[in-house]
Amino acid sequence: MSLKIYGIAASRAARPLWVAHELGLSYEHVPTPYAGGATRTPEFLQLNPNGHIPVVDDHGVIVWESMACALYLAQRYQGADGSSLAGATPSEQADVLRWSFWVVTECEKDALSVLMHTVAMPADKRKPELAQEAAARLQVPLKVLEQHLGRSGTYLAGQRFTVADVCVASVLGWALPMAALFEDKPLAADWLKRCLARPAQQQVRALARKA
Repeated sequence: MSLKIYGIAASRAARPLWVAHELGLSYEHVPTPYAGGATRTPEFLQLNPNGHIPVVDDHGVIVWESMACALYLAQRYQGADGSSLAGATPSEQADVLRWSFWVVTECEKDALSVLMHTVAMPADKRKPELAQEAAARLQVPLKVLEQHLGRSGTYLAGQRFTVADVCVASVLGWALPMAALFEDKPLAADWLKRCLARPAQQQVRALARKA
């Protein structure tokens, strides 16, 4: 098998894994953890000199950075039925790119803070005030998302599920412990619920639970 995805599902590696499962790709999962030195071995540093997961090795083509991995797989592959997660038109591709970059620059840091300081960290290490501050900052980009969905319909790019939805939902799912964030954003709440309920996302969550 020549397509490999390095990284555990309970990490940013969930993004390329989600794409792979959406498309039904055959791949080898190399469940490399981010802790314990596994990403600092000489062998792994040959793949990613930054020492981070995920890494995609596609027949010798090496891709790192989680969003880049997801976007690459969506552009490179189709499902067996011809389905695609990539943008099919210049307009769709523009949406895929801008929303994927948007969620990294506008949301990821604060969404991660919400996750870490509400459920992910041990209780004695959490700082609820940091989660509250992050949630307050997220109000601004989430309003942008709500407005976009009000204009565009049910998904971020065109009228179908694409890798843009994978990228954005994989980040905003971290903010769900602050449920109040979505109370006045029904379109964003519904969109996120639908994305996270997809069978491929559930398969990735099952992988994370096995780790």
